[in-house]
Order: sequence, then structure tokens, then C-alpha cells
Amino acid sequence: MRAVFLKEFQELRRDRRTLGMLIVMPLLLLVIFGYAANFTVDTFTLSIYGSAAEDVQSQIEDNDDLADHFDILTVDTDGTKTDAETELREDKADVAILADGDSVTVYIDGSNLFAAQGAQVLFAQVQQQLAQNPQAPAMEVEILFNPDLKTSWVMIPAIIGLILTFIGTIITSIGLVREREAGTMEQLAVMPLKAPAVILGKIMPYFLLASFDMVLIAGIGIWLFGVPFNGNPWIFVVGAALFLFAVLGIGVLISSVSQTSGQAIQLAMMTLLPQILLSGMIFPLDAMAPGVRWIGYLLPLTYFTMLSQGVMLRDAPWDSLWLPLTVLAIMAVVIFGLAVIRLHRSIAPAKQRSAEDAK
Repeated sequence: MRAVFLKEFQELRRDRRTLGMLIVMPLLLLVIFGYAANFTVDTFTLSIYGSAAEDVQSQIEDNDDLADHFDILTVDTDGTKTDAETELREDKADVAILADGDSVTVYIDGSNLFAAQGAQVLFAQVQQQLAQNPQAPAMEVEILFNPDLKTSWVMIPAIIGLILTFIGTIITSIGLVREREAGTMEQLAVMPLKAPAVILGKIMPYFLLASFDMVLIAGIGIWLFGVPFNGNPWIFVVGAALFLFAVLGIGVLISSVSQTSGQAIQLAMMTLLPQILLSGMIFPLDAMAPGVRWIGYLLPLTYFTMLSQGVMLRDAPWDSLWLPLTVLAIMAVVIFGLAVIRLHRSIAPAKQRSAEDAK
């Protein structure tokens, strides 16, 4: 038994990836859940419109309990209801207030679920306080884009991205590894194709399969859970294509540095887990510690979630989604470029051996 015990430890010491996973993964989970696992959002971005906008601003700033919860972005005395709705549709604020005379309407962005729930509770308390003062203006709270605050409406657009990430990262990552394990890398090397063409040929079936899954999941989500699709489908298609290229590139990168399918799956899981926990699809980014939040900003799923929720729930236009589209485009180019370079280096030794054998 002692010999088997020592042999197992020696094998673990040689398998650095498994050893790293055994040590790094628990630390990663501890940090993520310690700093990111928080559903409570207690600070909200706010824009105020209407003829009494400045009065509302003064009342909020003079009230210490309210001032700590709001970051006031805009105060516009000429603003209208359309301006307030546009502010939320373009995801510039969590809450917009329209104050005209004695009428105050609070609009809350329901697509940002946890912030909306927090804001709803806060304004319910404000309404109770105002009810005790007969001279106080009447306040009405209206939740836009997800009036019933359904979790499924927020989760389905994010789950579409998660499924694309799963296919793009895990399924694709074992593609080239299978070539290496089957001993067909030399055949791949002697093909009269350059590395970009080889990669495109390898990932195109996964791209088409993931696209089919995306349409299938979106259709079932809309039909089964009643999730709306209010926006421009072309924005969604362009964003999904850019996102797919990014996650497929990650899959190719992983496969190019892995020697076996097991190693590829381990690395894919290590990239998949942070995307699930830190992309904002489960825990709100605003509730995370700043350092952990910035890790989320480096992940492709974060931007696809912003884009899919914006298109499906808020009917967000092109100009309000330029940030996630631009970041996804940059990620697709950079990751795909790295995958090409890495694959070229991976194929080069096999190509050299094939050339030497041909002499």
C-alpha cells in the first residue's frame, strides 16, 4: 500500500496541470465566492428629469439615508418621460425619476434584476414615509422591461451565452487534441493550407452547431418562458457571431497547449468557471469587490450578457451597445490571432518531420 501511495504522489507531482488545479481551484473558488457571491445591490445610478428635478435632487442630497444609495448622473429640468425611458433603455442609469409639479414617477430598469429589486424596496420605504406627510407629492413606481421582475427573463439571454461558451470552449478544445492523440497531426501539417485556414476549417462545424443551438435555445426560451425579444435581431446576430469567434478561439488555444483530452477539459473548465461566476449572469457585477469585478470585465461572456439582455429585454439600439460590440470584436481578433500563432507553432515540428521523411 505504501508503494502505491508514493507512486500516486509522484504521478501527481509530474502532472503539473492536475496539481495546479487541485491547489488553484479551491483558492479561486474561495476568492470568487468570498468577494463576488453577493446578490445585494445598494448603490444605484440615477437620472432626474422634469420641472421639479432640482427639488428632487436637493431632497435626495439632504437625506443621508438616500444620498448614500444614489449616484446622480443627470438633472434635466426640461427632460420628459421619453428621456427617462431612453436613459434606462440605453443602460445609462438604473433608475430615472420624472418630477413634474406634484407628480413624481420613478422608473426602474427591470432588466437589471438585483438592482431593480433593491431599488423597489428602497422606494417602497420612501413611499411609506411620504404617505405620513399629506403635503408631500404623490410618488408612483413603475418597473420597465421586466415588470414582474421574472428571473427567467434575465437568465435566458445569459444562458444563451453560457451554452455558446460551453460549446466553444470545451467541445472545441478537444478538436486538435484528438488529432494529436490519433497521430494525424502530421497529415494536418502536410496539407497545403495555412494555419488560419486550418483553424477556420476546424472551428466552422462548431460555429454552425453553436449557432443552431443559439437559435434553438432562444426560441424555446421565448416560447416556454415568455421571454420577450424586443430589439433588432441583427444586433443580436452580429454580437453572437463576434462572441462565438472569441470563445472558439479560446477553445483552439486550449487544444493547442494540451497533449491529451483530459488536459484540454481541465483547462476549459478553468476558463469556464470564472465566466459563469464573474460575468454578471448570476451575481451582479455592481455588488462585487472592485478587484474581482475587473476580472469579470476581461471575460467575453460579460459583454455578451450585456448585449443579449439589452437587445431582448430593452430594445437597446446600436449606439447604446457599441461598448460590448467593440470589446467582443477586439477579443475575437486578439484571441483568434493568438490561436493562429499558437497552432502554427504547434504544427511546425510535425511539418518539419514530414519534410525530413520525404527526403
